[in-house]
Amino acid sequence: MTYLRHGVLAAAIILAATITSVHQAHAQPCEQQIFEEAKYVVCTLEPDKADLRLFWKNADGAPYRTFSSLAEAVRAEGKTLAFAVNAGMYRADFSPMGLYIENARELQPANTTEAESAAGQVPNFYKKPNGVFFLGETSAGILPTAEFLKRRPKARFATQSGPMLVIANTLNPIFILGSTDRTRRSGVGVCTGRTIRFAISEDGVNFHDFARLFRDRLKCPDALFLDGGHGVGLYNPDMGLNDWSWHGGYGPIFGLVE
Repeated sequence: MTYLRHGVLAAAIILAATITSVHQAHAQPCEQQIFEEAKYVVCTLEPDKADLRLFWKNADGAPYRTFSSLAEAVRAEGKTLAFAVNAGMYRADFSPMGLYIENARELQPANTTEAESAAGQVPNFYKKPNGVFFLGETSAGILPTAEFLKRRPKARFATQSGPMLVIANTLNPIFILGSTDRTRRSGVGVCTGRTIRFAISEDGVNFHDFARLFRDRLKCPDALFLDGGHGVGLYNPDMGLNDWSWHGGYGPIFGLVE
Protein backbone atom coordinates (compact mmCIF):
# COMPACT_ATOMS: atom_id res chain seq x y z
CA MET A 1 0.00 0.00 0.00
CA THR A 2 2.88 2.39 0.81
CA TYR A 3 4.37 1.82 -2.64
CA LEU A 4 0.97 2.37 -4.25
CA ARG A 5 0.41 5.61 -2.38
CA HIS A 6 3.87 6.84 -3.31
CA GLY A 7 3.27 5.87 -6.93
CA VAL A 8 -0.06 7.67 -7.07
CA LEU A 9 1.48 10.71 -5.37
CA ALA A 10 4.34 10.79 -7.86
CA ALA A 11 1.93 10.55 -10.78
CA ALA A 12 -0.18 13.36 -9.34
CA ILE A 13 2.88 15.58 -8.94
CA ILE A 14 3.95 14.93 -12.54
CA LEU A 15 0.41 15.62 -13.81
CA ALA A 16 0.19 18.87 -11.83
CA ALA A 17 3.59 20.00 -13.12
CA THR A 18 2.53 19.20 -16.68
CA ILE A 19 -0.73 21.13 -16.36
CA THR A 20 1.12 24.07 -14.83
CA SER A 21 3.70 24.01 -17.62
CA VAL A 22 1.02 23.94 -20.32
CA HIS A 23 -0.88 26.74 -18.61
CA GLN A 24 2.25 28.90 -18.40
CA ALA A 25 3.17 28.18 -22.01
CA HIS A 26 -0.26 29.39 -23.13
CA ALA A 27 -0.73 32.16 -20.57
CA GLN A 28 -2.72 35.01 -22.03
CA PRO A 29 -0.41 38.07 -22.25
CA CYS A 30 -3.15 40.49 -23.35
CA GLU A 31 -6.11 42.08 -21.62
CA GLN A 32 -8.60 44.83 -22.29
CA GLN A 33 -8.27 48.02 -20.27
CA ILE A 34 -10.11 51.33 -20.11
CA PHE A 35 -8.19 54.54 -19.47
CA GLU A 36 -10.16 57.77 -19.28
CA GLU A 37 -13.09 56.24 -21.19
CA ALA A 38 -10.94 54.97 -24.09
CA LYS A 39 -10.61 51.23 -24.68
CA TYR A 40 -7.25 49.52 -25.18
CA VAL A 41 -5.74 46.06 -25.51
CA VAL A 42 -2.59 45.87 -23.37
CA CYS A 43 -0.11 43.00 -23.72
CA THR A 44 2.58 42.50 -21.06
CA LEU A 45 5.76 40.43 -21.45
CA GLU A 46 8.89 39.76 -19.44
CA PRO A 47 11.83 39.93 -21.87
CA ASP A 48 13.90 37.34 -19.99
CA LYS A 49 11.08 34.77 -20.20
CA ALA A 50 9.18 35.53 -23.42
CA ASP A 51 10.38 34.61 -26.92
CA LEU A 52 9.54 37.96 -28.52
CA ARG A 53 10.93 38.43 -32.02
CA LEU A 54 10.80 40.81 -34.96
CA PHE A 55 9.71 39.53 -38.37
CA TRP A 56 9.78 41.12 -41.80
CA LYS A 57 10.53 38.68 -44.63
CA ASN A 58 9.80 34.97 -45.06
CA ALA A 59 12.18 32.25 -46.26
CA ASP A 60 11.60 33.33 -49.87
CA GLY A 61 12.60 36.90 -49.10
CA ALA A 62 9.08 38.33 -49.43
CA PRO A 63 7.43 40.38 -46.64
CA TYR A 64 5.02 38.38 -44.50
CA ARG A 65 2.49 41.22 -44.77
CA THR A 66 -0.25 39.42 -42.81
CA PHE A 67 -0.40 37.94 -39.34
CA SER A 68 -1.90 34.76 -40.81
CA SER A 69 1.08 34.13 -43.08
CA LEU A 70 3.45 34.68 -40.16
CA ALA A 71 1.41 32.33 -37.94
CA GLU A 72 1.59 29.67 -40.66
CA ALA A 73 5.38 30.01 -40.95
CA VAL A 74 5.78 29.72 -37.17
CA ARG A 75 3.46 26.70 -37.13
CA ALA A 76 5.63 25.01 -39.77
CA GLU A 77 8.47 25.15 -37.22
CA GLY A 78 6.29 23.28 -34.71
CA LYS A 79 5.59 26.40 -32.66
CA THR A 80 2.72 28.81 -32.08
CA LEU A 81 2.33 32.52 -32.69
CA ALA A 82 0.67 33.58 -29.43
CA PHE A 83 0.21 37.21 -30.44
CA ALA A 84 1.59 39.73 -32.91
CA VAL A 85 1.44 43.48 -33.43
CA ASN A 86 2.68 45.93 -36.05
CA ALA A 87 6.29 46.92 -35.28
CA GLY A 88 6.70 50.37 -36.75
CA MET A 89 6.08 52.33 -39.93
CA TYR A 90 6.87 51.03 -43.38
CA ARG A 91 7.11 52.07 -47.02
CA ALA A 92 4.86 51.04 -49.91
CA ASP A 93 7.02 47.94 -50.49
CA PHE A 94 6.55 47.00 -46.79
CA SER A 95 10.18 47.75 -45.94
CA PRO A 96 10.85 49.44 -42.57
CA MET A 97 11.07 53.24 -42.58
CA GLY A 98 14.15 53.18 -40.38
CA LEU A 99 16.56 51.00 -38.44
CA TYR A 100 15.67 47.32 -38.44
CA ILE A 101 17.75 44.61 -36.75
CA GLU A 102 16.73 40.95 -36.85
CA ASN A 103 18.74 38.16 -35.20
CA ALA A 104 21.58 40.64 -34.54
CA ARG A 105 21.80 41.56 -38.27
CA GLU A 106 21.13 45.12 -39.40
CA LEU A 107 18.85 44.71 -42.42
CA GLN A 108 17.90 48.39 -42.67
CA PRO A 109 20.00 51.38 -41.54
CA ALA A 110 18.81 54.12 -39.19
CA ASN A 111 16.85 56.95 -40.81
CA THR A 112 18.02 60.37 -39.60
CA THR A 113 16.64 62.52 -42.41
CA GLU A 114 14.26 65.47 -41.96
CA ALA A 115 10.94 65.38 -43.80
CA GLU A 116 7.62 67.15 -44.10
CA SER A 117 4.51 66.67 -46.22
CA ALA A 118 3.41 68.88 -49.09
CA ALA A 119 1.15 70.69 -46.61
CA GLY A 120 4.14 71.50 -44.44
CA GLN A 121 3.23 68.96 -41.76
CA VAL A 122 5.83 66.57 -40.33
CA PRO A 123 4.84 62.90 -40.76
CA ASN A 124 4.69 60.95 -37.51
CA PHE A 125 7.88 58.98 -38.11
CA TYR A 126 9.92 62.19 -38.40
CA LYS A 127 8.44 64.00 -35.40
CA LYS A 128 11.22 64.68 -32.90
CA PRO A 129 12.53 62.86 -31.21
CA ASN A 130 11.77 59.53 -32.77
CA GLY A 131 13.29 56.44 -31.20
CA VAL A 132 14.42 52.83 -31.26
CA PHE A 133 12.98 49.89 -29.35
CA PHE A 134 15.56 47.14 -28.91
CA LEU A 135 15.82 43.69 -27.36
CA GLY A 136 19.04 42.31 -25.91
CA GLU A 137 19.53 38.76 -24.64
CA THR A 138 17.43 39.20 -21.49
CA SER A 139 16.33 42.83 -21.45
CA ALA A 140 14.69 45.54 -23.52
CA GLY A 141 15.12 49.28 -23.92
CA ILE A 142 13.86 52.36 -25.74
CA LEU A 143 16.11 55.27 -26.62
CA PRO A 144 15.77 58.38 -28.78
CA THR A 145 17.37 57.56 -32.12
CA ALA A 146 20.35 59.91 -31.67
CA GLU A 147 21.07 58.40 -28.25
CA PHE A 148 20.79 54.86 -29.61
CA LEU A 149 23.26 55.62 -32.41
CA LYS A 150 25.63 57.20 -29.90
CA ARG A 151 25.56 54.30 -27.45
CA ARG A 152 25.09 51.44 -29.94
CA PRO A 153 23.75 48.96 -27.36
CA LYS A 154 24.02 45.30 -28.34
CA ALA A 155 20.68 44.27 -29.85
CA ARG A 156 19.24 41.01 -31.13
CA PHE A 157 16.20 42.86 -32.45
CA ALA A 158 15.52 46.56 -32.99
CA THR A 159 13.00 48.75 -34.77
CA GLN A 160 12.95 52.52 -35.30
CA SER A 161 9.69 54.44 -35.17
CA GLY A 162 8.35 57.73 -33.95
CA PRO A 163 7.65 59.88 -32.23
CA MET A 164 8.80 58.98 -28.73
CA LEU A 165 5.75 59.04 -26.43
CA VAL A 166 7.48 59.12 -23.04
CA ILE A 167 11.14 59.97 -22.42
CA ALA A 168 12.60 59.35 -18.95
CA ASN A 169 9.09 59.59 -17.43
CA THR A 170 8.30 62.87 -19.25
CA LEU A 171 5.72 63.25 -22.01
CA ASN A 172 7.09 64.30 -25.37
CA PRO A 173 6.63 68.12 -25.25
CA ILE A 174 5.37 68.30 -28.84
CA PHE A 175 2.02 66.74 -27.85
CA ILE A 176 -1.00 69.01 -27.50
CA LEU A 177 -3.44 68.58 -24.63
CA GLY A 178 -6.97 68.18 -26.02
CA SER A 179 -5.82 67.72 -29.63
CA THR A 180 -8.61 66.71 -32.04
CA ASP A 181 -6.19 64.47 -34.00
CA ARG A 182 -7.74 61.24 -32.79
CA THR A 183 -7.26 57.79 -34.35
CA ARG A 184 -6.39 54.22 -33.39
CA ARG A 185 -2.80 54.07 -32.20
CA SER A 186 -0.27 51.44 -31.20
CA GLY A 187 2.86 51.76 -29.07
CA VAL A 188 5.34 49.93 -26.88
CA GLY A 189 6.79 50.81 -23.49
CA VAL A 190 9.57 49.53 -21.25
CA CYS A 191 7.97 49.72 -17.85
CA THR A 192 8.28 49.12 -14.12
CA GLY A 193 10.15 45.87 -13.46
CA ARG A 194 11.66 46.10 -16.97
CA THR A 195 8.52 44.54 -18.43
CA ILE A 196 7.48 45.25 -22.02
CA ARG A 197 3.98 46.55 -22.58
CA PHE A 198 2.29 46.92 -25.94
CA ALA A 199 -0.88 49.01 -26.12
CA ILE A 200 -3.33 49.18 -29.02
CA SER A 201 -6.26 51.56 -28.79
CA GLU A 202 -9.66 50.32 -29.84
CA ASP A 203 -10.96 53.90 -29.90
CA GLY A 204 -9.58 57.04 -31.51
CA VAL A 205 -7.14 58.79 -29.13
CA ASN A 206 -4.73 61.72 -29.49
CA PHE A 207 -0.98 61.55 -28.84
CA HIS A 208 -1.18 63.31 -25.47
CA ASP A 209 -3.75 60.88 -24.05
CA PHE A 210 -1.95 57.88 -25.54
CA ALA A 211 1.36 58.93 -23.99
CA ARG A 212 -0.30 59.42 -20.61
CA LEU A 213 -1.67 55.87 -20.79
CA PHE A 214 1.91 54.61 -20.88
CA ARG A 215 3.27 56.93 -18.21
CA ASP A 216 0.38 57.16 -15.77
CA ARG A 217 -1.48 53.84 -16.11
CA LEU A 218 1.11 51.38 -17.42
CA LYS A 219 4.03 52.94 -15.48
CA CYS A 220 6.42 53.06 -18.44
CA PRO A 221 9.24 55.62 -18.08
CA ASP A 222 9.98 55.19 -21.80
CA ALA A 223 7.50 54.52 -24.59
CA LEU A 224 7.54 54.66 -28.39
CA PHE A 225 4.75 55.20 -30.92
CA LEU A 226 4.54 52.40 -33.49
CA ASP A 227 1.79 53.45 -35.91
CA GLY A 228 -1.69 54.90 -36.25
CA GLY A 229 -4.83 54.59 -38.37
CA HIS A 230 -4.80 51.69 -40.82
CA GLY A 231 -1.23 50.77 -39.86
CA VAL A 232 -2.38 49.50 -36.46
CA GLY A 233 -2.88 45.77 -36.10
CA LEU A 234 -3.13 43.04 -33.49
CA TYR A 235 -3.18 39.25 -33.72
CA ASN A 236 -4.40 37.31 -30.71
CA PRO A 237 -6.30 34.05 -31.31
CA ASP A 238 -7.41 33.81 -27.67
CA MET A 239 -9.21 37.15 -28.07
CA GLY A 240 -10.45 36.34 -31.58
CA LEU A 241 -8.31 39.11 -33.13
CA ASN A 242 -6.58 38.92 -36.51
CA ASP A 243 -6.41 42.45 -37.95
CA TRP A 244 -5.77 43.28 -41.59
CA SER A 245 -4.13 46.48 -42.79
CA TRP A 246 -5.93 48.48 -45.47
CA HIS A 247 -2.48 49.25 -46.87
CA GLY A 248 -2.41 45.66 -48.18
CA GLY A 249 -0.40 44.29 -45.30
CA TYR A 250 2.13 45.17 -42.61
CA GLY A 251 5.86 45.75 -42.73
CA PRO A 252 7.85 44.73 -39.63
CA ILE A 253 5.88 42.67 -37.09
CA PHE A 254 6.48 41.84 -33.42
CA GLY A 255 5.60 38.23 -32.67
CA LEU A 256 5.48 36.22 -29.44
CA VAL A 257 6.51 32.64 -30.23
CA GLU A 258 5.65 29.70 -27.98
